Amino acid sequence: MATDLDIARAATLAPIGTIAEAAGFAPDTLSPYGRYIAKVDRRAYLDRPQKAKLVLVTAVNPTPAGEGKTTVSVALADGMTASGRRAMLALREPSLGPVFGMKGGATGGGYAQVAPMESINLHFTGDLHAITAANNLLCAMIDNHIQQGNPLDIDPREVCFRHCLDVNDRQLRQIVQGLGGAKNGTPREDGFDITAASEVMAVFCLASDLDDLRARLGRIVVAYTRAGAPVTCREVGAAGAMTALLRDAFDPNLVQTLDGTPCLMHGGPFANIAHGCNSVAATTLALRMADYVVTEAGFGADLGAEKFLDIKCRMNGLWPSAIVLVATLRALKHHGGAPRDGLSGPNRTALEKGVANLLSHAQNIREVWRTPVVVAVNRFATDEPGEIAFLREAMKALDVPCELCEGWAQGGKGAILLADAVCRAADGNPAPEPHFTYGEDLPLREKIETVAKRIYHAGSVRFADEAAKALARFERDGYGRSPVCVAKTQYSMSDDPALLGAPSGFELTIRSARLSAGAGFVVAFAGGIIAMPGLPKQPAALGIDVDERGEIVGLF
Repeated sequence: MATDLDIARAATLAPIGTIAEAAGFAPDTLSPYGRYIAKVDRRAYLDRPQKAKLVLVTAVNPTPAGEGKTTVSVALADGMTASGRRAMLALREPSLGPVFGMKGGATGGGYAQVAPMESINLHFTGDLHAITAANNLLCAMIDNHIQQGNPLDIDPREVCFRHCLDVNDRQLRQIVQGLGGAKNGTPREDGFDITAASEVMAVFCLASDLDDLRARLGRIVVAYTRAGAPVTCREVGAAGAMTALLRDAFDPNLVQTLDGTPCLMHGGPFANIAHGCNSVAATTLALRMADYVVTEAGFGADLGAEKFLDIKCRMNGLWPSAIVLVATLRALKHHGGAPRDGLSGPNRTALEKGVANLLSHAQNIREVWRTPVVVAVNRFATDEPGEIAFLREAMKALDVPCELCEGWAQGGKGAILLADAVCRAADGNPAPEPHFTYGEDLPLREKIETVAKRIYHAGSVRFADEAAKALARFERDGYGRSPVCVAKTQYSMSDDPALLGAPSGFELTIRSARLSAGAGFVVAFAGGIIAMPGLPKQPAALGIDVDERGEIVGLF
């Protein structure tokens, strides 16, 4: 059986200039990175209206193996192209953490891929490296400020900005730095987050232009004084240099699908920790260039879609015309209690029980966010026709359109019916109105409680003392109107990854909170979620190598 890498290598890609021309990008606005990748100067297109209909792709709560949401996103856009529509993708860039860890890359799969797959999944255009460098420059300048007399009177025990690295490394979650005497700085506790979970990544993806990027970087709260006052990146003096490091990275990256649909792939925050959406710069550029823009939010709708709507859309005047909810039979069986080694076989009992997870997400989309929803069933070769028919009938009973997606095996041709259904839904909602989960005037605790009860269907929320004190401090310092970004497990609507299906009435525990003043939101950590993942027992890195011809092997 051909792997994703085999399929990608066998494909004939068009030169990136050809893709750009078809998408409406002028040659003098491109900065090529080889033959198949280019950065686009978005400033050249700011006078165009954002005319496209925005389609958000989200999903049920995934299994640990992932359910192919990016594959469906790619197939959907290719299906639109195959049916004569002018479509464009706006996706996130992969993080090296999942690539070398367990989840894999972020370019789709089979014949529904974004290419060149190897380059995108490894260093790509260096955007994540630039974000890492900017983040760690700020860290160095904070400690240098303390070392060089500390005129801002920063309390070394109250430095709250952490280093980052785009690799899963549990050893760096909590460290002590500055050891070895006075010449090596001031000893203090510190730690690393993965780059995709860093505040600089969130700032990068939410900024509307370079001026906004600089302003947001300047607002990052990096520490507190001995008197308890917040200290910002602007006061430390790092915002300008960080913007310089990020200037070139801030231009969106243009690539293509195997079917030739243009894709702007830019930014990559995690959705179980950060806000899980590609950059505003790329999304708004795509909206100016196409008639339909397909974008994706990470993990299930309880995480990625909620943050896409309540954070990204709230800050930038966006709202999707339609939302696609991806499901697989194996994911629904997983939520119905089927064992992991039995997800591919027929199990009607588990499917009937697990479909509650799909219905819960569909209900949120229609009743809380009041947006048309289309269910896309990502089909696997082992799917049993009778079980597919059952799922179709379950959706029909709720008057929710439901179509198969066979993009993995057929590319865009396998998603034409899905594309037709999604475009009908989007066309039927030409002037979408925002319906947020909560109002911005609510106190931070009430915003978290509202998300927990309306979206996760929790019965109550418990705030640990550390979390309660942090939230009170943020409000006292003037950040009470910020949106909230709940960091929790992706595998359940609760904060317990083992609580599958559609649980309700449970207690959600918020153990800590972190201010992301530059990004403009407050992160609330639920359950055991952490901002620096570790590698699994058998990381994907064990199988990745370069052969005697210099070609990469073992990459998915």
